[in-house]
Amino acid sequence: MAVEAEKSGSDGKVWRFCKMPFWQGRNGSSSSSSSLTSMHNNAHQQNQSHQSVEHMSLQSSTTVSSVAKSFLPTRRRLRLDPPNKLFFPYEPGKQVRSAIGIKNTCKSHVAFKFQTTAPKSCYMRPPGGILAPGESLIATVFKFVEPPENNEKPIDQKSKVKFKIMSLKVKGEMDYVPELFDEQKDQVAVEQILRVIFLDPERPTPALEKLKRQLAEAEAALEARKKPPEDTGPRIVGEGLVIDEWKERRERYLARQQVEGVDSV
Repeated sequence: MAVEAEKSGSDGKVWRFCKMPFWQGRNGSSSSSSSLTSMHNNAHQQNQSHQSVEHMSLQSSTTVSSVAKSFLPTRRRLRLDPPNKLFFPYEPGKQVRSAIGIKNTCKSHVAFKFQTTAPKSCYMRPPGGILAPGESLIATVFKFVEPPENNEKPIDQKSKVKFKIMSLKVKGEMDYVPELFDEQKDQVAVEQILRVIFLDPERPTPALEKLKRQLAEAEAALEARKKPPEDTGPRIVGEGLVIDEWKERRERYLARQQVEGVDSV
């Protein structure tokens, strides 16, 4: 009996010894499977968080780039002279003139257009046009000067009138029409907003001398455009007889031949 008890006890110990690893193996497998599941979930969450962080960083970088682009200066298509002002001689109650040089600095044709906050008292000549690459012109701006108010000094009067020059790239040579700027609003750029500066016409200054020189150049260019083009075609002589250079040379040659023939006879 003692042997059997001991044997049974030993069997129980062996059973317990064998039993414990079995249950531990099941618990270990379940715990390992749960740990794998949790690791997979953690990896999935980490992947989602990483993707969300990448998406947020992409959005932030896009936002930063757009904000940075908004702060960058606009690339100019035209060069203005003066760059941001219009000088007018101060003559109250009269219409005075200013001038501004406009040059196309692009490699393509550029259309420009003037706008003003006072279209009833100001106008431009020309109000718009198309410049070829490297081409330039001098535009003339006309303005009526209001008399001073509230006993202000004439030269201290500040004008609220402003002018704006807009530009638009166009494809090659074409006729200028203001509707170009309405049809392609997304491509229109504001080149500059010009402020009005009054000058004392009795006081010589470099700005006043430059203004007089630009106005003289603008008038000369206008007179040159008004002249009719030179006629390089056939000339009309007498009563509608058309004689070109070849016929004229031929007639002179025949006349010379006749004279030489008469002399020989």
